[in-house]
Amino acid sequence: QVQLTEAGGGRVRPGDSLTLSCATTANTFMSYTMGWFRQAPGKDREFVAAFNRNNNHIYYADSVKGRATVSRDRDKNTLYLRMNNLKPEDTAVYFCVAGRPILSSLRYDASYSNWGQGTQVIVSS
Repeated sequence: QVQLTEAGGGRVRPGDSLTLSCATTANTFMSYTMGWFRQAPGKDREFVAAFNRNNNHIYYADSVKGRATVSRDRDKNTLYLRMNNLKPEDTAVYFCVAGRPILSSLRYDASYSNWGQGTQVIVSS
């Protein structure tokens, strides 16, 4: 059973920064590709970023590239998503995911069988 526990969501103003965290077990942290998706009200789930365990590369959606940074703490088995210059359109529930997608499927939600409970981010003035 893969457990993913997100934290760090909240309400911020446009232009602010926020860091989300996703804690898991050591086995999951080292064995799975982990990443982030988000879902805004009335919209489909959207890929945000992922750390590919096969090549140690980080991939970002165009919508967050340059504003988002994924990092990993091996001692804490935790994945982070730092978002800068937040915009109202970043408002969504953010989900941590873990899976074993092939590279061409990295950005598809169906490629991940393990999802956290989600953490709400609201960007509003």
